Amino acid sequence: MSKRNSWENKQTARERLRAERERQAKKDKTRRQLVVGGAVVGILAIAAGIGVAVTKMGGDSKSDSAWSAASEKTLVKPANTAGDKGTDIVIGKADAKHTLEIYQDMRCPICSSFEQNVGDTIDKDLKDGKYKVTYRIGTFLDRNPQIKGNGSKNALSALGAALNVSPEAFSAYNKALYSKANHPEETKDDFAKDDVLLKVAKEVPALKGNAAFEKDVKDGTFDKWALEMSDAFDKAKDVTGTPTIKLDGKKLTVKTPYGEGAPSTPDKFSALVAEQLKSS
Repeated sequence: MSKRNSWENKQTARERLRAERERQAKKDKTRRQLVVGGAVVGILAIAAGIGVAVTKMGGDSKSDSAWSAASEKTLVKPANTAGDKGTDIVIGKADAKHTLEIYQDMRCPICSSFEQNVGDTIDKDLKDGKYKVTYRIGTFLDRNPQIKGNGSKNALSALGAALNVSPEAFSAYNKALYSKANHPEETKDDFAKDDVLLKVAKEVPALKGNAAFEKDVKDGTFDKWALEMSDAFDKAKDVTGTPTIKLDGKKLTVKTPYGEGAPSTPDKFSALVAEQLKSS
């Protein structure tokens, strides 16, 4: 009995030990699964965060903080500009006697209509040397509390990148951004997205596939310059809205149901230009 009991006791002890080891093994396996699972979740979370960051850099709008940071950057002036801060954009023959000034905001729907209706007439006048054009571009619509955003600034920075390529690229890109097909409603801040601006740029031969231009847009190379352009625009005390058109310093205006405004048809525009040139 004693021997048998001793063997049975040992056998029972072994079985208890084996059962305990199996329970411990299961615990260890479960713990490893939880650790691995947690690591995978962490990796997925990090990947998701990276994905969001990439999306924000490419597809989402540039943030207000990014523009605040841009104001502290070193100014980079686009080629084909003049003035201490590069805020003078002159398109056309340098020896043209007269100067047409165009005050605009890239989110402005009436500016878009003006370019669509009168832009070709201005292009012809430039070729004929009737006048040269100076662009004054503001971003006041970004500050409008009802529509707020960064599209005016971002589109202006992209225009700087186009101007850095050539004056012709600037003019063509300006026309493309204001086209009926591409210009968003005033309340939509689509131009705050780099991918939207780059998509429009594909319509301009000099910008399509232009790696340097694309890099400047994505890097915000001319963001600081866009802010300087905006400041210069704001200093024009007699400009209360856009578009405002001046020829040799005198506004070209017609009566509208809402007061005086820029001429909205080629005929009205040409008539006012002819009248002003005749009196100068």
